[in-house]
Amino acid sequence: MKRLVAPATGLMLVVALLSGCGSSAPAVSSASATPSATSAPSPSAEPSSDPTTIRIASLKGPTTMGLVGLMADAEAGDGAQDYQVTMYGTPDEVLPLVLQGEADVALIPANLAAVLYNRTLADDGAQVQVAAINTLGVLDILESGDTVHSIADLAGRTIYASGKGASPEYVLNYLLTSNGLDPATDVTIEYRSEHTEVAALLASTPGAVAMLPQPFATVVQAQNPAVRTALSLTDEWAKVATDSQLVTGVVVVRTAFAEEHPEAFADFLTDYQASTEFTNEHPAEAAVLIAEAGIVPAAPIAEAAIPGSHITYIDGTELMTVFFSGYLQVLFDADPASVGGSMPGDDFYYSR
Repeated sequence: MKRLVAPATGLMLVVALLSGCGSSAPAVSSASATPSATSAPSPSAEPSSDPTTIRIASLKGPTTMGLVGLMADAEAGDGAQDYQVTMYGTPDEVLPLVLQGEADVALIPANLAAVLYNRTLADDGAQVQVAAINTLGVLDILESGDTVHSIADLAGRTIYASGKGASPEYVLNYLLTSNGLDPATDVTIEYRSEHTEVAALLASTPGAVAMLPQPFATVVQAQNPAVRTALSLTDEWAKVATDSQLVTGVVVVRTAFAEEHPEAFADFLTDYQASTEFTNEHPAEAAVLIAEAGIVPAAPIAEAAIPGSHITYIDGTELMTVFFSGYLQVLFDADPASVGGSMPGDDFYYSR
């Protein structure tokens, strides 16, 4: 049987490109990150007689929710390649692994993929490439109360959030600014290193306002009916950026790995696309695997969170020209540093 979850590396470097990012949390243990293989779909390709090991680093949240079918197949020894998946709590744990060649594929916030590209760009071109969008908008503004019905209603409020230095911070700042609010003076944003910390504050503080991604938003609401979804940031983005979509997460690959193992990486993309389809089309079955992986506490909560998690698979021309470039351009216009100082070149986009 193929080994599914690799031990979490002790390499926790301080990465300059993540200045301001929250502190690291431990990688999820192999016991909690390994889902049962009983309900997952079979992969689209026959296992290779000499499979290539692909080390995959993912984040606890929607990106791994779309990965659980592949993980279960891999545990059962049915993956087209030897997929070894480790799930982490924060992006600043994952990026050093890519930089040091300890991970071949990573599922990370969209803007950090551009930052990573810019900071590692060499004379021979891109050292990392984005291969697919795996999640669209997953962020909500939640309130323990009933006073926030528009972005303007956030004026003067304290917003608890996670994701400083990553997509959530830039999305929130962009939406505040686009609605006439200065993030530095008109609101108070208190960042925490983990989504769970934000969820705890929201659940325990009457009148609190927080920004949370799925599935954590659904978890909080399941545990505390007084908490409601005040704003969908996907909807708010569409109001002010009509030529782009809110993108949350992407799949990146080390260029050297993709060039050395093109067939193996193509197998991974095929199996990963099938895995995202499994999560969306069979939510009850996928929810069991999501709960077993430790992403959410129970399968019913996972099933409720899947629709709002906007798990997807977008690659090729659509990735480059419609969704990702439009989203990155909005962030670049708001703050060039949010994408690493400049818009990525065409070599940023992987094509099969």
